[in-house]
Amino acid sequence: MLTCRHVSSLVVDRLCDQARGQNTTIMCFCFDFAARKDQSATAIMGSLLKQIVSGMETIPEDISWAFKEQKKAIGGRGPQLLHILKMLQTITSSQRTFVCIDALDECVAVHRVKILDSLKQILKKSPSTRIFITGRPHIRGEVEKRLGGQLICVSLCPDKDDIICYIRVRLGEDEMPDAMDDSLAANILEKIPENVSEMCVGQ
Repeated sequence: MLTCRHVSSLVVDRLCDQARGQNTTIMCFCFDFAARKDQSATAIMGSLLKQIVSGMETIPEDISWAFKEQKKAIGGRGPQLLHILKMLQTITSSQRTFVCIDALDECVAVHRVKILDSLKQILKKSPSTRIFITGRPHIRGEVEKRLGGQLICVSLCPDKDDIICYIRVRLGEDEMPDAMDDSLAANILEKIPENVSEMCVGQ
């Protein structure tokens, strides 16, 4: 049974295979509901910048200078969002880039707005950049609004029979089979498939 995580993993693996030997960069970030308060736009864009810079043989002088300047500030703070975006725009405008964002729906709404706006800014300066996003359907309208006509959305909904088959396999692997009677197992097989929602992917 495919989940958002599985879909994103397959996409990233495929992109990595195709990018070998080419001037192509792949960056990815997976949101975690448990850490949502720490996943601000600055933190996410900074993570993407770190990924792309770590894969470069030579770090551009303006990026290296920006980091050194920020270290001089009180507490040695990192670059702010505006500076991070400029650095990402500079790098992605010169090479084909893929950005994969997984489980965007698990991001706090106020952060999500800034993240989508940041991605839009990157797309404006980097026409060869492609962005892949997964999330539950309730954020689709927001993503379409923020990224405008640059988005293609696809809805994925797991087949009920596949879900039941998957649950049966997992129940069969239970290390404590005596802890569950037939009635509870039947209830699980009935309720979980009814409550599985679709997910949407955008690119």
